[in-house]
Amino acid sequence: MAFHTINGRSVAYRLLGAAANPLIVLAHPLGMSQAVWDDVIPVLLPRYRVLTWDLPGHGASQAVTGEQLTPANLAAEALALAELAGAARFHFAGTSVGGVVGQQLIAEHSERLLSATLTNTGAVIGTPELWNTRAGRVRQEGLAAMSPEIVPRWFAPTAFEASPALKAGWCIQMGRGDDESYAQLCEMLGRETFTGKLSNKNVKVQLLGGSEDLATPPTTLEALSAELDGAPLEVFDGVGHVPSVEAPQLIAEKLLGVLATDLGDVANHGVAYATGLETRKQVLGEEHVARSTANANSLDTPFQQMITRLAWGELWSNEDLTRRERSMITTGILAALGREELTLHLKTAKRIGLTEAELRQVIMHVAIYGGVPAANHAFALAKELGWGE
Repeated sequence: MAFHTINGRSVAYRLLGAAANPLIVLAHPLGMSQAVWDDVIPVLLPRYRVLTWDLPGHGASQAVTGEQLTPANLAAEALALAELAGAARFHFAGTSVGGVVGQQLIAEHSERLLSATLTNTGAVIGTPELWNTRAGRVRQEGLAAMSPEIVPRWFAPTAFEASPALKAGWCIQMGRGDDESYAQLCEMLGRETFTGKLSNKNVKVQLLGGSEDLATPPTTLEALSAELDGAPLEVFDGVGHVPSVEAPQLIAEKLLGVLATDLGDVANHGVAYATGLETRKQVLGEEHVARSTANANSLDTPFQQMITRLAWGELWSNEDLTRRERSMITTGILAALGREELTLHLKTAKRIGLTEAELRQVIMHVAIYGGVPAANHAFALAKELGWGE
C-alpha cells in the first residue's frame, strides 16, 4: 500500500502490475475498503494494471478535514490517482458508492474512460430521509455500534453460510472507519442523484447486480440502465450487494469481457486506427509515440498509420496473448534478426515487467535457434540499457 496527498488529505492506494498494460481503477462500497477487490485482482493482473484506493475515512485513508464530500471530489481522487499512474485514459469499475464515483466520471469526464462497469449502484439510491437518518445515528452511536445492523445487509444469506466469520470480519473493518466521513457520504447519497445526467456520453458501460441485494435491488439498476441509454445489465443469482467478495471469480470474468479491446470485424474491415494508437501509447509510452508522430513526414506518415493499425491494433490489442507474452516473442524475433528496433523493445520489456530471468531465457533461445552471435549482440545491448547487476 502507498499514500498520496490529494486536496490536503492522505489517500491510501495500491498500484499493481506493469505500466505497459491498460489501467483499471476499482472503487469500493460504503463502509468497506479497497480490500473488497483482493480476490478479483489476481485474475486481472496478467493483462491489466490495477489501481485501488480507500475512500475518505475508510481503510487507511485520512478522514474528511472540513470539506463537504461530493461525487465531484471523489471522482477527483480517482483522476488524481490515474494521473499518478501515468494513464490519460483508463477503465473503471465501482460498487455501491464506488459506482456513484463512476457515474460522476461518466457524466463529467467521459473522455477519460475506456469503459465503466458499475455494480450494485443507482442513479438514485434510497431516499434523503433514509440517508439523513443514518448519518445522524452514525454521529450519535458510532460505526462500531451500528455495524452489526448494517453488515448483514451487504451479503446474501448463503454467503454467511459459506463463511461464518464473514459478518464479524466486516463488522470489525466497518467499526474502524471514521464516523464523520461515513455520515457525510450518507448525506451525499441522499442529496445527489444522476437522473438526466448520463445520456449520450459515448462510454462503453456494463451494469452488474445481485438478486439478493437489499440496498440496490435489480429495479434500481434497471432504472440506471435507462438513464444510460439502455446499458446492458446482468444480475447474479443468489448474490447480494458486494459481488467482488461473494462471487469474485464471476465478477472477474465479467470484467475481462468488458475490458477486452473491441477489435471490430477484423476479417473484413481491420482494426480502427484509434484502437491501435491507444495500445501503442500504453505499451511504448506516450512520449515515444509523440516523438514518432512528430518525426513523421509526407514520406512515412502512411507507414506509421499502417503499423499502428496492424502491429498495435490487430496484434498487440488482441488478448489471445498477454502483452508480456508478446514482448518476449517480439524481443526474441528482433534479437535473432539483429533489427534496430531491438533497443526499443528491450526498453519496452522493462515497462511490461519482464524479469531478468525471463529476458535471459528469451536471448538464450535466440542463441540455440537463431545463432550465438545474435544472442551475444542482444546480451550486450541489454546490459547497455541497464539489464543485469
